[in-house]
Amino acid sequence: MQFGQLQLASNLFLSPLAGYTNLPFRLVLREVGGLGLATTDLVNARSLLERNPKALKLIETNKADSPFAVQLFGSVPEEMCDAAQYLESIGADSIDINMGCPVRKVCKTGGGSAMMTELDDTARLVKMMVDAVNIPITAKMRLGWDKNNITAPDLVRVLEGVGVAAVFIHGRTREQGFSGGVNLAGIHQVVKAAKGIPVIGNGDITTPESAKHMMDATGCHGVSVGRGAFYNPWIFKHIAHHLRTGELLPEPKFAERVRVMQRHFDLMLEVFGEKRGCLMFRKVAPWYAKRFGPVKPFNKRVVLISTRNDFNSALADYLDWRQQFVDADGELIERYRQGPLVPSFMKDDDDEPAGAERKTIPVPKGPVEVW
Repeated sequence: MQFGQLQLASNLFLSPLAGYTNLPFRLVLREVGGLGLATTDLVNARSLLERNPKALKLIETNKADSPFAVQLFGSVPEEMCDAAQYLESIGADSIDINMGCPVRKVCKTGGGSAMMTELDDTARLVKMMVDAVNIPITAKMRLGWDKNNITAPDLVRVLEGVGVAAVFIHGRTREQGFSGGVNLAGIHQVVKAAKGIPVIGNGDITTPESAKHMMDATGCHGVSVGRGAFYNPWIFKHIAHHLRTGELLPEPKFAERVRVMQRHFDLMLEVFGEKRGCLMFRKVAPWYAKRFGPVKPFNKRVVLISTRNDFNSALADYLDWRQQFVDADGELIERYRQGPLVPSFMKDDDDEPAGAERKTIPVPKGPVEVW
């Protein structure tokens, strides 16, 4: 996969999730494998220009986080251009313009999905950005504002004409948010509208099979995964293997799930410090734990951690408690794999059976209602 002059190792991408796709999570996904390009949380162009500490933290990176893109939102051309030049100067490999965020506070400024309703203004802004930097400019969009205003095919033609290097298309409208299914026919129309640039499909990619189905059904050149990666950090590695061989890799063992969770925790403290890192990890750990089997004692404690010792103690006590359900290899005994024999007071309502794959994934709580 290639965006302009940027050569990527795979056609698999991490979608921005506000509050979650920070540096620690991106590094974890890269270490697991399969990811071609990771994109930061969306960041306000004006906040970057003002060197707002929170904005600068959103784009924090290091040598291991490569290649990486920054997702910008804003509607003032001069601010977007200046922010793009700043990002190029600090080493960003690509800049993604958010034209898909459905959140009201983004749209009311003329950013996010609102950019899909004013094609001429959007084209002028994008052309100025393309002309201002030497790194690829891409765009992330939805199919349109609502079912009566499917503007994505027209917008893709316009954007390609002003030099956009690739387009990411979420197969829902702004009105839908994350309800209903992804419209694969709509993504296919966007693919047909593009003459030569890659079109990357997005939405409801939860398994290797769903990724391949989207590519087969729409003709898109790659897929971008958001919530599916948060639920399953191994998804890029498994998709890459499935696309290459047609085979499905086995699910990670419990010990591997715990190892990656611990690595994520260590990186959170390294990047954000112990106090802030622990606070942020309270909402991350239960997502890892969804695939652990019986897990209620761990979840009750991990959402209260304030120190590294709190986390280590909660995990150690949980591993001891879990021994009653596992075999000599640490895997759940067969009769507990599907859950019904585990007493209800030991389970959380949303625990997943061990090894289960989820067809729909809820939207994690975050600083914005939806992405």
